[in-house]
Amino acid sequence: MSPENSPHAPPVAGVILAGGQSRRMGGGDKSLRILGGETLLARVIARARPQVRALALNANGDPARFAAFHLPVIADAVPDFAGPLAGVLSGLEWAHLNAPGLDWVASFATDAPFFPRDLVSRLLRAIGREKADLACAASGGRTHPVFGLWPLRLAADLRRAVVDEGIRKVEDWTGRFDVAVVEFPVAPFDPFFNANRPEDLAEAETLLKAAAQA
Repeated sequence: MSPENSPHAPPVAGVILAGGQSRRMGGGDKSLRILGGETLLARVIARARPQVRALALNANGDPARFAAFHLPVIADAVPDFAGPLAGVLSGLEWAHLNAPGLDWVASFATDAPFFPRDLVSRLLRAIGREKADLACAASGGRTHPVFGLWPLRLAADLRRAVVDEGIRKVEDWTGRFDVAVVEFPVAPFDPFFNANRPEDLAEAETLLKAAAQA
């Protein structure tokens, strides 16, 4: 069973982004692919839940297929698979209605099962230190905007950007604000390794076994 949301976690809600079409994985629910005997989604939940006070899953289609995970399932806030910004917007609007007193939403990608267990706390500290509007993770010199920390106060601005302006690329919107970028080490491997394709999933199996033997 996955750990519960921690009452000692920062005042942050979380949303797991699983609203894509998984074309490079061959379609279907990438989050339900198996890694080391568990679904990718179960592994992501286990890492995310202790870091937040409330957690939801952003996914489209019939939510019943995720019933075993006991999470609120929220569809994209705008139609036609508008990308990760639509999932972030869904998380912000869900948190506004269902997570009173929490001013931030952390986003997690469902295909990155090794992300850091201190991700949220480090993003939050960086925002406080730099007086930034948003924060995102980075590793190996690359940013990972889907692993971000988003303030609820920007929900209306994001809705305008996605719905009225048609913005789809995360950086096209976040570039309007001060973003704190938090670098994470890539040893022994990149914690933001993501399984987009079947061969990536096979590599993730190798990484998982290596980590177990370390």
